[in-house]
Amino acid sequence: MALASAGLALGSTEILRATPVAAAAAPKKEKVKIAYIGIGNRGEQIIEEFRRTDMVEVVALCDVDLDGKQARKVLEMYPKAKRFRDFRQLFDKAANDFEAVAIATPDHSHFPISMLALASGKHVYVEKPLARTFYEAELLMEAARKRPQLATQVGNQGHSEANYFQFKAWMEAGIIKDVTAVTAHMNNPRRWHSFDASIYKYPDAEPLPANMDWDTWLCAAPYHDFSSKYHQGEWRSWYDFGMGTLGDWGAHILDTVHEFLELGLPYEITLLHEKGHNDYFYPYSSTILFRFPQRKGMPPVDVTWYDGTDNLPPLPEGYGKSEYNADIPATNKGETLPAALNPGKIIYTRDLIFKGGSHGSTLSIIPEEKAREMAGKLPEVPPSPSNHFENFLLACQGIEKTRSPFEINGVLNQVFSLGVMAQRLNAQLFFDPRTKQITNNAFANAMLAGIPPRKGWEEFYRL
Repeated sequence: MALASAGLALGSTEILRATPVAAAAAPKKEKVKIAYIGIGNRGEQIIEEFRRTDMVEVVALCDVDLDGKQARKVLEMYPKAKRFRDFRQLFDKAANDFEAVAIATPDHSHFPISMLALASGKHVYVEKPLARTFYEAELLMEAARKRPQLATQVGNQGHSEANYFQFKAWMEAGIIKDVTAVTAHMNNPRRWHSFDASIYKYPDAEPLPANMDWDTWLCAAPYHDFSSKYHQGEWRSWYDFGMGTLGDWGAHILDTVHEFLELGLPYEITLLHEKGHNDYFYPYSSTILFRFPQRKGMPPVDVTWYDGTDNLPPLPEGYGKSEYNADIPATNKGETLPAALNPGKIIYTRDLIFKGGSHGSTLSIIPEEKAREMAGKLPEVPPSPSNHFENFLLACQGIEKTRSPFEINGVLNQVFSLGVMAQRLNAQLFFDPRTKQITNNAFANAMLAGIPPRKGWEEFYRL
């Protein structure tokens, strides 16, 4: 079943049949006029990061739950900004007032908001994951390619920190070469739910928070009655709304591995372990093997993903202490203490083993005696010219290029969507990277396009 059979073929009509509003690049050193969509919790954090740059003029604020306590701080920071509950109204009524948007909403809404922003001629910063399904990522990459004058940036901040520049420098110097296997792990107790895996239906309806625009919160997803088990970050746990631990943490752990090793798309995705499998939300723990083919003279690579507090990966001899990255943002659940094994990766090559953390954490060579032997051979790592938020704003001004644009991050997002499908189906999948089809499971192949959007949301899928 080809992707096109879903009736959503690439290159059909213009997004929403809209006439794009021209995005004039801001003159150098002038502030970028920006609208924020999603202003509580993680939204508040990225708004603070943008504020610190002193490079933005905040024009509008948009959140379906403007009356919620999580929105108060940002509303008080920018009392003169225009306010909206529905992002479609933001673009209808205020599109001429801003040139960029920053999106920090639940995973399932990243796609329609980003598509409308691009169609309206706006630069887009969106939290990861870029999209929830394989096909949504495909459409967003295509939309971005059609509009090269627009800057796009996905919020995996490690792309602008030491991890990114070290990996690049070490590959160029031949320190990292002939990678054959990668172990990626997220075993921190930072979990988002403790739901009962024996559930047989979705949660019962609860009273809706006052003045909350629940219909817009749902976007194109199938209708669900409001439940606190979806709200305030809990959405991440549900297949219909989030991408689980893999979609949330994978980009912070595997982004440089994927980009600089040019892994592309895997040919095999195998679920090796799963605890708490059910039809509704992500498992308590899982192990997924992604197999990537040989590329440009580089050997095939097996990437094995481990998540869950009780699902630790094997560690090589001389691994040493598990370092905790203090720069990891807190959630609205509070701070997370370091675990016995903190989020990170182990990279195996034919000659060396590297240990790394998440986000901007740098790699180290293990064991220590090997690191001492290699110390004199390591190249100098250049500093980052800008942090992730500055990089986006400078790209809006035409000064820099974004380091995590849709065209780069989108492929990694597709890798994770394939992993999510293996989790949901509890299956092994064979994938053809050339045709972008799953060859051994018709149900899984149909899932590449996802469930058809709710009535009224079909337009967002027409490029």
